[in-house]
Amino acid sequence: MAWMIRANAPPRTRRERLGDGAARGPHRARAMSGSGAGSRGGGARMRGNLLPGCPPRPPPGVMDLSVPGYSPSFKRPPETLRLRRKRGRSLGAAERPEPATRRAARAAGLPLRPFPAAGRGGGGGPAGARRNPFARLDNRQRAASEPPEGPPRGQQEAPGRFLDSNQENDLLWEEKVPERTAITELHQTPHVSFSESDIPPSESTELPVDWSIKTRLLFTSSQPFTWADHLKAQEEAQGIIQHCRATEVTLPQSIQDPKLSTELRCAFQRSLIYWLHPALSWLPLFPRIGADRKMAGKTTPWSNDETLQHVLMSDWSVSFTSLYNLLKTKLCPYFYVCTYQFTILFRAAGLAGDDVITALISPTTRGIREAMKNEGIEFSLPLIKENGPEKRKASGTGLRHGEEQAISDEDEEESFSWLEEMGVQDKIKKPDVLSIKLRKEIHEVQMDHRPESVVLVKGMNTFTLLNFLINCKSLIATSGPQAGLPPTLLSPVAFRGATMQMLKARSVNVKTQALSGYRNQFSLEITGPIMPHSLHSVMMLLQSSQNGSFSAGLYTHEPTAVFNICPPKDNVLDKEAVHEELANCGLHPKTLDHLCRTPVLGKLSLRHVEMSDYIYNWRS
Repeated sequence: MAWMIRANAPPRTRRERLGDGAARGPHRARAMSGSGAGSRGGGARMRGNLLPGCPPRPPPGVMDLSVPGYSPSFKRPPETLRLRRKRGRSLGAAERPEPATRRAARAAGLPLRPFPAAGRGGGGGPAGARRNPFARLDNRQRAASEPPEGPPRGQQEAPGRFLDSNQENDLLWEEKVPERTAITELHQTPHVSFSESDIPPSESTELPVDWSIKTRLLFTSSQPFTWADHLKAQEEAQGIIQHCRATEVTLPQSIQDPKLSTELRCAFQRSLIYWLHPALSWLPLFPRIGADRKMAGKTTPWSNDETLQHVLMSDWSVSFTSLYNLLKTKLCPYFYVCTYQFTILFRAAGLAGDDVITALISPTTRGIREAMKNEGIEFSLPLIKENGPEKRKASGTGLRHGEEQAISDEDEEESFSWLEEMGVQDKIKKPDVLSIKLRKEIHEVQMDHRPESVVLVKGMNTFTLLNFLINCKSLIATSGPQAGLPPTLLSPVAFRGATMQMLKARSVNVKTQALSGYRNQFSLEITGPIMPHSLHSVMMLLQSSQNGSFSAGLYTHEPTAVFNICPPKDNVLDKEAVHEELANCGLHPKTLDHLCRTPVLGKLSLRHVEMSDYIYNWRS
């Protein structure tokens, strides 16, 4: 009868069924779920709860309240467990025995730092810092009376005021310690750095001559540079005429309104002009060293056309010869030859304190020096100091092959004469001639592609160098983006086959934050192959336009920085006679006088220049 009533009853809702399950109680529901065959150990848990004397299982939520920091899945361990584990670690570090290596060092009598005490084992402060395991055993704490080995940390980490963007070539031009230096000398030799922060600034009314090529100039001043923008057609034409006719223009020391000064704007236009060969508007022809990435993907129709390559090289030879003839007759003060491997600076007699034509080549390799020596070109390595036959060999005195072989044989006989004196010359195997030659020339290979490899050619040997460069096949790249492209010729004056080019200049006005708010900061940027005469001319113009107050950041083409070396001079020149002979070279008299001075920068170049009250302050 009951089943009939249940069958006729209306169906129950989901809420009513859930209410019946909750009415049975949580213990009954857990017991029912644990009694099945699929639950692991469910029956045991049920019997444990039903044994007499055992407390019943607490309902869910009670464990969370009884144990602080309790996590059901043990994702966050309790605070008590963490404290116990931390205390155990600190006690273990304090009771750790002294290492065997430390005991052996102490037995040898070496001074050591005190072993960490128990009280600072897990402190985590400065006193508990772990000793460097790679430090020397005698690296003890320095007493207060001992002087420090180097400058304070603040001086070492103090950066320069201006950053140099030419650090991409530092790996090529950085100083390296020779391989034969002893280990004791490495510890005693202090580290020498030529960064801006290490070299003290210099003050003078004149800047030192800088023969390096600049790639970028950035001038900043509190007065605007708007006078350098948007030249009129008449001003641009007049500036070009002044350059071509070498007209001398003298500006006053201070200009009240530079924007209205036509002479200033024409002189600025003149200072931006330079002459280039070959001229290909779609290819960046300076710098050539490391320019493969910039030239990649450009159209080079001559790369696979030998006829076109021959035509380009023929035109380049005519232009190169024309430049050298102008230099020889003192109608051109200097010019640069930029190849994909090295750069050459040709200077007329009278510049840089030399009484003859000079040529500086940097960087060079042993192959180039051997080829020049075979052509009979006499040269010297100004930055290499050697003695005896090695000096004659490195200086490239043009010895014949027989004389060089005789010198080599004499050196070998002197090297093994002591074996004959001892009577053991037959028992000891002598090294072959090739290994001896490689051992003697290893120092020449080590200086390749470095500033120390700079080569100096003087006098009539420069004409021999001219013929060597024209006929040298390795002067032009045979593969890559620069394949078949002749070297770049840069000159301050016109020559046969040259193209007039202009440096790019633009002025920018920005606002910088000051104590009282914001102030205007004006800047002038000049980019391109900036040669020494352009740098000096722009400096003279800014001295007048900015009332003797501005600063400049100079960015150097690093392979040309070594052109500032000062080789030994044979004679002292008469400045008046030099000025008379170079009066028609196309430079301003003040610029010519500046370039006639002896270089003093060595392997460095100007990096930062600041003028205040018409006094220069520079860093190199």
